[in-house]
Amino acid sequence: MNHTHDITLTVNGERVSAKVEARKSLVDFLREELSLTGSHVGCEHGVCGACSVRVNGDVVRGCLMLAVQCDGAQVDTIEGVSDSGEIADLQEAFEKRNALQCGYCTPGMLLTAQELLSNGHTPNRAEIREHISGNYCRCTGYHAIVDAVEAVAVARAGK
Repeated sequence: MNHTHDITLTVNGERVSAKVEARKSLVDFLREELSLTGSHVGCEHGVCGACSVRVNGDVVRGCLMLAVQCDGAQVDTIEGVSDSGEIADLQEAFEKRNALQCGYCTPGMLLTAQELLSNGHTPNRAEIREHISGNYCRCTGYHAIVDAVEAVAVARAGK
């Protein structure tokens, strides 16, 4: 028996209406129905952070959230925050400091770093490590990622 629901949400500033299966995850909906493939499907258990998206301002695991839960919500993907220029400085710092290699974790890392930096507090390296600790990276060893986030934090604080 196929249970579908009508949903309407705002994705990257655009209103979207769709009929979705009750059990379709948010990340699968974004990738399969809207062709927004920046968020990746990794562990499918909410552990790796590759599927991270922002829902109503909070970074969430898209593999653990159902698309039907987002009816009426504001969803921002890596494509949206990138296209808007919101994370341009983070993207530049990641590139400059070689904080990305295969790129699989990068969208989730960028969204998570932006979440940390958006509160106006200038985090230290330990706080940066703690905040990104839910995002796995198998390539970089995290040092370059922490360097990049720290550099942006300092630059945004005007120090």
